[in-house]
Amino acid sequence: MKCPYCGYIDSKVIDSRPVEENNSIRRRRECLECHERFTTYEIIDVFQPVVVKKDGSKELFDRNKLLSGLLKACEKRPVSAETIANEVESEIHNSLKKEITTGDIGDIAMEKLKNSDDVAYVRFASVHREFKDIDSFMRELTKLKTNKSSDEEI
Repeated sequence: MKCPYCGYIDSKVIDSRPVEENNSIRRRRECLECHERFTTYEIIDVFQPVVVKKDGSKELFDRNKLLSGLLKACEKRPVSAETIANEVESEIHNSLKKEITTGDIGDIAMEKLKNSDDVAYVRFASVHREFKDIDSFMRELTKLKTNKSSDEEI
C-alpha cells in the first residue's frame, strides 16, 4: 500500500477489523519509511453480470426476479426456491461471464429444478419455454417422463 504522506510503497498492518456488517475491513497501517500511520478500507468487489433480455435490452442481474419465478414454481412443493436460487446464482457467478441471456438463466434454473422436483420443473418450464399449445407442453412432459424412466433403469 502506497503511503499517502511520503509515497513509499510498503507499509505494515497495525490493526485490522471488520466494519459495516462484515462487508469491509478497516486496516490501520504504518509506513515503513516515514512511520506515519494511515487507515485503509478493503471492500469486496461483487461482480454482477449483465442479463441480455429477449428483446435485446440489458440490465444487471437481479436475484429477486429469479427468486420470484422460482417461488411461483415451487409453491406448495417440497423444494426450496431459496436454495435453487442460490445454486443458480452461484453457477452464474462462477461462470465469470460478463453477459448472460435470460434463456441461459432459465435453462440453469430448469436443470436445478429437474433434479429436485418434477412438478416445480414443469411449472417453471411452462413459463420459461413459453409453450404455444398443449402438444408442445405434452412433448416436454413425455421427454421428462422418458428421462426419469431411463434414470430409474440404471
